[in-house]
Amino acid sequence: MAFLARPDGVVIHHESHGPQAHGATFVFFNPLTGDSGIWLQRIAPALEARGHGWLVFDLRGQKESPIAPNAEITAAHIVEDARAVIEAEAPVRPIYVGLSIGGLFAANVHLAGPRARAMLLINTLREEGPRLSWLNTALARCARTGGLRLLRDLYLPLLFGEKWLAANRAQFLQDEPYIALDPAHADVRLLASAATADWNLPWEKLDLPVIVMTGRQDRVFYEEEAVRRLSARLPNALRVDLAEAGHLIPAEDPEAVIEACLALAGRIGEPLP
Repeated sequence: MAFLARPDGVVIHHESHGPQAHGATFVFFNPLTGDSGIWLQRIAPALEARGHGWLVFDLRGQKESPIAPNAEITAAHIVEDARAVIEAEAPVRPIYVGLSIGGLFAANVHLAGPRARAMLLINTLREEGPRLSWLNTALARCARTGGLRLLRDLYLPLLFGEKWLAANRAQFLQDEPYIALDPAHADVRLLASAATADWNLPWEKLDLPVIVMTGRQDRVFYEEEAVRRLSARLPNALRVDLAEAGHLIPAEDPEAVIEACLALAGRIGEPLP
């Protein structure tokens, strides 16, 4: 466990484990909600057992990287935080893995440096437009109105696949009042930072092995035509579509993520036995 102080006073929490010989290091980029625990539960340990390393960090404002009320949270700040952590850790044979907007952060870090050897984009590809703008505003407003509990109760049926929903339904829609969050709360500010992201990325410049992983039951961000167009712009991309998963694949189907990570590790060097 380590902490990296940024010039504006924000401290970024990160953890890492180095690879064995010939192993890769998977650098995980979180979405705006949650924290690095989504990688540490099953995915990172499984990769470590195969001789690979990993690096996780909480975004500014997330659980282990709290922020002062006057600290800014924008997509640009998050990318620069990630660059600083990766430069400090200098991971061996890095493979970037990004979930949702975390994939956009990973792509921006790669383009600005440090560069990855391969990349896994999980439900990342999307195009700017009125619908995405509306969603970004609505999600932040939902959190202000009733906190993340209200956001989850409203959006999880659209974000997760049927199997996960059936197994986890009892944990949600509890008979308790929702609690509004102050606009200055970190959760609200993280969600609001989505509006600062630029999705008009030069995808053609991601000239490395890329797996585009899509959960077809994601009914919030998944648009097939957008994924198809953007995947076609990636010079060396392979699509992996999961018919029964939604947006948060690391929680729904961690084995699929592990398999994709191992496939990428095999493409950048001699795979481990």
